[in-house]
Amino acid sequence: MSINWGSLFSWEHFVSLLDILVVWYVIYMLMMLLRGTKAVQLFRGIVIILVIKLISWYIGLETVSWIMDQVINWGIIAIIIIFQPEIRRGLEHLGRGSLFTAYNKKENEAEEQLVQALDQAIQYMSKRRIGALITIQMNTGLDDYIETGIPLDADVSGALLINIFIPNTPLHDGAVIIKNNRIAVAAAYLPLSESNLIPKALGTRHRAAVGISEVTDALTIVVSEETGGVTITKNNELLRDLTRQDYLKLLSNDLVPKQEEKNNAVARFFAEIFGKGGSKH
Repeated sequence: MSINWGSLFSWEHFVSLLDILVVWYVIYMLMMLLRGTKAVQLFRGIVIILVIKLISWYIGLETVSWIMDQVINWGIIAIIIIFQPEIRRGLEHLGRGSLFTAYNKKENEAEEQLVQALDQAIQYMSKRRIGALITIQMNTGLDDYIETGIPLDADVSGALLINIFIPNTPLHDGAVIIKNNRIAVAAAYLPLSESNLIPKALGTRHRAAVGISEVTDALTIVVSEETGGVTITKNNELLRDLTRQDYLKLLSNDLVPKQEEKNNAVARFFAEIFGKGGSKH
């Protein structure tokens, strides 16, 4: 059996391969746009509907299959409404020409500067026992909580964070929420945890930090007003009395992505959708 290499490397095959690569790249970029929002959770629901449709069609459940068809048909309109913020953001990225340069050196520099600004603020407030509550959006969107705060949309700096939490100022109560390496709001309200595992010695800030970690994957920093101790919560974990070396290592690992993590972004995206994580205090 002989292989016709000439037909294998023909122009038509090259165009078909290019077509597939372009489609997969567009899908990949759409996944990246969805990662930072609640659309990830909604996307999981869409996948479940499609799976039900395929199973019902395969085994002959005609009524269920018909219902899924209606859901899918009308779902196109619903998707446009539900994903409106993500669609707008994608078009803005495309208009700025940044869709194809989502991860670059400047982004790494911004994340490193974020860690430095947080370190400066934590050191200052910890030494002077100034209470603080700072939540950083990771993959799950925090828009519901951002709406409860006072909009700032400001660059993150140690000086600004310190001034926000100075006692008896208008913004010092509540949480600062950082989104996309910017301070989105101050004085935001976070859900309070009702867990009995939280030590009674810890106050409202710590309970709010655990509360937001129970419902999202946000990383939250607490500076104790009583002791000056530094606590970080994430994924329902409560890490208390961290040294400067400890919290810098943790912040760097979580906020400054490594190159290999960027290369595996698609795999992480699907893991976030279908995976189940454990929790503990």
